[in-house]
Amino acid sequence: MKAWCRYTLGTALLLSGSLLTFSQTPGTLPPVIDETVPPASDNYPPGPDSQPNSSVPAGRIFKFELTDSKIFPDTTRTITVYVPAEYKGDKPACVYVGLDGLGFNAATVFDNLIAQHAMPVTIGIGVSPGVVASANSPESPRFDRSFEFDSRSDRLARFLIEEVMPEVERHPTPEGRAISLSADPNDRAIGGGSTGAIAAFTVAWERPDAFRRVFSAIGTYVGMRGGEQYYVLVRKTDPKPLRIFMQDGVHDEWPGGPEMGDWWMSNQTMNRALEFAGYDVRHTWGAGTHNGSQATSVFPDAMRWLWRDWPAPIPAAEPGNPVLKAILQPGEDWQVAADGCASVTNLAANPQGQIFYPARGPREISEIVTDGKPLPCAQPAGTAAIAFGADGRVYAVRTEGGVKATDQAAHGPAKILGQGLDIASLTVRNNGDIYAVTRTRNLENELWLIRANGEKLRLDKDLKGASGVALSPDGLWLFVAQSLSRTGLSYRVRSDGTIDAREAFYDFYVPTWADDSGAAGIGMDRDGRAYVATRMGVQVFDRNGRVAAILPLPGNAAGTSLCFGGHDFDTLYVTSGGKVYRRKLHVTGAPPWAAPVKLPPWGAG
Repeated sequence: MKAWCRYTLGTALLLSGSLLTFSQTPGTLPPVIDETVPPASDNYPPGPDSQPNSSVPAGRIFKFELTDSKIFPDTTRTITVYVPAEYKGDKPACVYVGLDGLGFNAATVFDNLIAQHAMPVTIGIGVSPGVVASANSPESPRFDRSFEFDSRSDRLARFLIEEVMPEVERHPTPEGRAISLSADPNDRAIGGGSTGAIAAFTVAWERPDAFRRVFSAIGTYVGMRGGEQYYVLVRKTDPKPLRIFMQDGVHDEWPGGPEMGDWWMSNQTMNRALEFAGYDVRHTWGAGTHNGSQATSVFPDAMRWLWRDWPAPIPAAEPGNPVLKAILQPGEDWQVAADGCASVTNLAANPQGQIFYPARGPREISEIVTDGKPLPCAQPAGTAAIAFGADGRVYAVRTEGGVKATDQAAHGPAKILGQGLDIASLTVRNNGDIYAVTRTRNLENELWLIRANGEKLRLDKDLKGASGVALSPDGLWLFVAQSLSRTGLSYRVRSDGTIDAREAFYDFYVPTWADDSGAAGIGMDRDGRAYVATRMGVQVFDRNGRVAAILPLPGNAAGTSLCFGGHDFDTLYVTSGGKVYRRKLHVTGAPPWAAPVKLPPWGAG
C-alpha cells in the first residue's frame, strides 16, 4: 500500500489540524512511521458565510464568451460575472478577479460579506484559461492554462486590464444597469488556486498599479515556468504595496507533476520570503492535499482580512532586505524628472550634479532638471552618448566617429579623440582617459582605451551588445554591461589603464519573456555597489557580482540608462519609456571622473 507520509525523529508535522512532535531516547534509532491510508485531511466543511442565507439578497450571475483577444490571439474562454444585489450603478464598484472562474463559493460569500459590510460592494469576474482549437476540432485542442497562468510576465495582467475588464463594462447587468469598475488598485483583488494562485500573485506583482489584494490557495510556486524564482525575487525587490493571503496543506502535491517541485514546501518558502521582505501577508496551513477544500472553507475569512480597513490604501512596507535598507531613503519613491523623452537613452552628470542628455543643436546637450524642477525635453540626438570629465568638459560622441571634448559652455577649442571609432557608450577617468565600447561593421562590440593624449588601444572584442561601462570607485575594476547577454564583464585595471582578468562576473536576472538582460547604463555608489538599468528595472550588484537588490520602475518598465546626480550625488536618475525618473537614495554615487577612494573591507561572501 502507498505510504502517504513518511517521517523520522525530529520531524514536526501538522496532521488533521494537530502539530505532532517526537522525541528520541539517546542511543536509540529514530522510529519510522508509515501511514498506509490517506489522512482524513480534506474534510473542511464550508462555514455559514459560504452558505446561502434567505435573509440576504442574492446577486446575479451572467456569462459570455471572449474570442477576440489580441494579447492571447486565437483563444476562446468563458467570462463569468457576478453582480451583487447592492450594486446600483451609481458609482464604480470594487473588483475581484477569480482565475479558473470565480470558485470557492465566491458569489455566496460575497452576498453574505457585503450584507455584513465586511467587504465593499464588489463585482466578481471569473476568467477561464484560454483554449486554442486544432485544425481538426474538436480533437486535440491546445490548452493555454499553464502558458497564461504560470508564466512570470505582465501579459496576463495586460489581458485583464486592457481586454477583460473593458469587455465586462460593455455588458449590462441582468437588470440592465451599466457596469462600472473601479480603476483604483486599492479597490481590486485577485485570487485563484494552484496555477491560478501563482497567476493571481504574478498579476499583482507585475502591476501593483492595478491590483493590490491577492488570495493564493495551494499556489504553484514551483518549477513550471520560473515560479520557483519568486522566493528570491521577493527577497531582493523593493517591496510593493500588496496584501497577500496564502493557504496550503501538508499533503499538497499535484499528482500530475511532482517533478516540478514540492508544493507544500514551496508555499512555506514563499510565505517566509514575503514575511522577510516586509509584506502584509497571512497564511492558513492545513493538512489537505492538492484541492480546494480548505481554501473554500477559509475563503470568507480571507476576504475579510484582505478587505479589512478598506478604503484605507495598502501601503508599501519598509523593506526587510538589509541592502535595500542601506540604500533606500525612507519615504522616497520614484518621481518623474522629465517626460516626452522617448529617444533619450543616455544620461550623464556634470561635477555640479546637473543631469544632461545628448540633444541636437549648437550646444549638443540639454539639461533634464534645474533646482529639482523638470525641464521639457529638447530634440534628442538619437543614440549618441555623452560623458563629463573632472574639469567639467563634455565628451560627446560624434556621428562621424570619435569623441569631441569641449568645456560645458562651449568656449575654447574642441579636442577630437578616438577618431574612426563608432562609440556606443563611454566613461571618462579622473586623468582624462576614456573607456569606450564601440560597434564594428559586423555589429560586434569592442572595448577601447582612448588616452587623453589621443592614443587608442583596443582592449577586448566580441562583446555581446556592450551597452555600458563603469569604473569601481577605487579605480581598480572595470564593469562592462552586455545588453544581449545574461552576464556582465569584469576586468582588472592595471596601473597604466590597460586591463586583464576578464570574467563574465555579473549575473543578471532576466524576465521569462526575454533572452537577455537588456542591461544599459551603470552607476556606482561610494561603497562599491553597481546599479544597472535593465529589463527588470534597476538591478543592484554587490562587489562579488551578485544581485543584492532590485528597484522596479513604475509600471515595471525597463530601464534604458541611468546615472547618479543631484547636488550631493545621492539621487539616481533612470530613463524608461519616454520618461526620466529620479529617486533620492541613502547612498552617495561615485562619478567615474572623481578621485579614487578606498572602499570598505569586503570578503569572499
